Amino acid sequence: MRIVLLLSACLFWLNAQAAGPVPLATMDRSVWPEQLTTPVLFDVASRAEILAFAHALVVSESQDEAALKARLGLRKINMVSLNLIRQRLWTRLLENYQFAQQSCEQDASYCVLVEDMQMLREQATKFKVADDSFYATWDLPSQVFHDRYLTELLHMAALFPLTSSEIERYNSDELTGDELSDRSFLLSFDSGPTVTGSTTDWLTDYLRQRKLNATFFVLGKTLQTRETESSAAEVQALYKQQCVGSQGWQYRSHSQWVDWKSSVQRTAALLQQALPDNYVALFRPPYGQRRDDSAEFFRAQGLKVSLWNIDSEDWSPNITADQAGQRVLTLMLLWRRGVVVFHDIHNKVETALPWLLTNTAQSGLQWQDCHGYPERAAEQGDAAN
Repeated sequence: MRIVLLLSACLFWLNAQAAGPVPLATMDRSVWPEQLTTPVLFDVASRAEILAFAHALVVSESQDEAALKARLGLRKINMVSLNLIRQRLWTRLLENYQFAQQSCEQDASYCVLVEDMQMLREQATKFKVADDSFYATWDLPSQVFHDRYLTELLHMAALFPLTSSEIERYNSDELTGDELSDRSFLLSFDSGPTVTGSTTDWLTDYLRQRKLNATFFVLGKTLQTRETESSAAEVQALYKQQCVGSQGWQYRSHSQWVDWKSSVQRTAALLQQALPDNYVALFRPPYGQRRDDSAEFFRAQGLKVSLWNIDSEDWSPNITADQAGQRVLTLMLLWRRGVVVFHDIHNKVETALPWLLTNTAQSGLQWQDCHGYPERAAEQGDAAN
């Protein structure tokens, strides 16, 4: 029976696919005419991105199922899932805009009256940047970015839950970054560590110099190899002051892998033995893929599934280091809180992260301490609400 179900799922997935992957959303932030040198200017840029994305979202609702299939390059789509995720996006946009408009008395740019969902949808429908606006150079690049980014999200939504991803949670134990308070972000890095003297070494040292920390989701097999080729002490020094979570023994989907439980358990055991001071009980599923019936297993292991909502896409050959950093900043302005994911196995982060930190240094945001996430994050969220 298990084999039959697996084959059925594979056939559905193959039938659903048509065109290649959707184009990644990137935007040169130099088209925005102001530096984010104050919290107020962060809010101005945030309001603009929220309204631009909301406009793309409301326009997409005029597309019927056939048009959406063509847009997403899919033969089959899950309209129920897609519409549910659209509703969640609207809820988040309203909440974000209400946070962003709190500084309208200091700068009224992109301030429109939004008191409820109906008003947000009305403002999104008529959103337009005048040709003679101070922000006119941002308008077209923003339209392209948000149209492509929305397509990315709708593509994942249309395939969920058959193809799981970070687009949606299966249960309330799963973390997405929504647990954080406004202007609060957690840095995370996937798929390491690299070989000695490479990107992971540079990155952990750089973070310590900046008095920052992050959660590194490591592969058990790769960590074991590095420990064998160097020493346990060297691995402990590598991750000093940082947090380390599990991404499984190998980078492969944990949704159909027969040995997925062993992968999770084996890696958690290794991390607790090798890095007891750094270990956090978080599991990040490769590709965001995990089983819909896995909640009980993770609870029994004392683990939480840690997803993300701000993806640098730095793994893609179709995105440069500069574009990865600027994509992350644009999404930070849009979502205003969340988990940022880079990959320390790619050296693009050596360019993208310093640029990102420099360009947000005066914007009033907070980088979440990885120690105690998500407990402290939940406390912050409760206090903000």
